[in-house]
Amino acid sequence: MVEITKHKHSIGQSAYHFVWRPKYNIKAFRHPYPRTVCEEALRFVAAQWKIKIYEMEVMTNHIHIFVEIPPTMTVSFALQILKGGSARIFFKRCTIWREVFLRNGWKLHLWSPGKFFRSVGCVTAEVVENYIRNSNNWEFEFLKKNQTVLSAY
Repeated sequence: MVEITKHKHSIGQSAYHFVWRPKYNIKAFRHPYPRTVCEEALRFVAAQWKIKIYEMEVMTNHIHIFVEIPPTMTVSFALQILKGGSARIFFKRCTIWREVFLRNGWKLHLWSPGKFFRSVGCVTAEVVENYIRNSNNWEFEFLKKNQTVLSAY
C-alpha cells in the first residue's frame, strides 16, 4: 500500500498507474528474453531516478506499471525517462530487435508516443471534496504553540 511520505518541504503521495505500448504495435515481449530485458531496464532506470516500482507487468504488446515518483518530478518527465531509458537499454541488449527495426526502415523508437496515466490514492473523489469543503477547520501545531506570540500582533 502506498503511504503518505514526508519530505524536506512537503508531505504527500505521488503514485501513478502508467500504461504504454511499443511503436508500430509490435509484440516485442512475446518471448521471455526481451520481456526480462525490458523489466530489468525499467527497474534500472527507475532506481536511477528514485522512482519506486510497486507492481509491473510486461505484456506482449504493452506495459502496466504502478509507481511512486518523487514529489519534484512531473508525470510527463517520469514517463519520458522510463520509456526513453528502457528503450536505450533494450536496443543495446536485444540486437535482434534493433535489426528488425532497421531492416523495416523504422526509426529506433521502441515506444509509441501515446500513454495512459492515472493517479492512485487511498481515497475517493468524494473524500477529497469533503476534505476541501471542511478545510477551514485546520489547526496547525505552529499556531497552537505560538498562539500567545501571534495574538500580540
